[in-house]
Amino acid sequence: MALNFFVRHAYWVLFLWVMVEQLGVPVPSAPILLTAGTLTATHHLDLALVLLAALGGSLVSDSIWYWLGKRYGGSMVRLLCRLSLESTVCVRKTEEYFAKRGPASLLVAKFVPGLGTVAAPIAGETEMPFQLFVLYDAAGTLLWALTVTLCGRFFGDVLRRHPDALAWVGHSALLLFALLFAGLLLWRVVQQRMFLQEMRMARIFPDELKAQMDRGDEVFIVDLRHPLDYLPDPRTLPGALMLSPDKLRQQVTLIPKNREVVLFCTCPSEAVSVHTALELRKAGVSRVRPLYGGYDEWKKRGYPLVDIDMVEERAEG
Repeated sequence: MALNFFVRHAYWVLFLWVMVEQLGVPVPSAPILLTAGTLTATHHLDLALVLLAALGGSLVSDSIWYWLGKRYGGSMVRLLCRLSLESTVCVRKTEEYFAKRGPASLLVAKFVPGLGTVAAPIAGETEMPFQLFVLYDAAGTLLWALTVTLCGRFFGDVLRRHPDALAWVGHSALLLFALLFAGLLLWRVVQQRMFLQEMRMARIFPDELKAQMDRGDEVFIVDLRHPLDYLPDPRTLPGALMLSPDKLRQQVTLIPKNREVVLFCTCPSEAVSVHTALELRKAGVSRVRPLYGGYDEWKKRGYPLVDIDMVEERAEG
């Protein structure tokens, strides 16, 4: 019954499912595309229409996020990352992909966990022309949908050669889909929980850091934000060094061992700061702590900020 319902309404189901996922709801669409691909092998569904349904759903949601990113900037990216099960990495991944590849990053965005949804508002934030965005986004969506669907089609071709197995899958289609969907969702949740366990390391709160600065304590503060994060508000904490995580790791020998090291970013749950702090601890820097709430929390509390020199980064040891 469930399979018959899906076959009758497959294209609308695909359109709505992909659209909802790309709007930020953590409901993976890969299982349903695999199912649709399997049904194209048995001629229950048309491959071209499956791809068009996925493309239409993705373009609707991606266009909405593009215009929201253009209007509200990085706040939209951070909102999506909080909704995403890949929030631990999606901000930094998106910014790095766009910095290195520009519009071409949209061709692979749907293949990278945490990147597919947030790529659209980043494109809007960086003022990418909408026509160019649609062209690359459509090409990337079709490439992703075709890849996943063809994997399902291959499975369907195998089943077609074994009629008994095909009949069994037909009766068990709903169960197989549920298991596939649950497995993918569980894998993402486990990843997120493992990261949250790592985050139980000591963080420094803005009030504590402000008190240290007021006392004149020597604190080594590092601003890990990507240059795109400076666009809406080109300021930073007093005395902070502007260093990307990669540059900081390269200069780990210059980090003073006798001073408190504080890292901050603008990503949800201080993800980049925490990852970098863990790596620095493994490299022998023991007194390193991420700033709770990052730049946004410091700013919200009204603590001092200074203008960023966008021409030259300071890299004092």
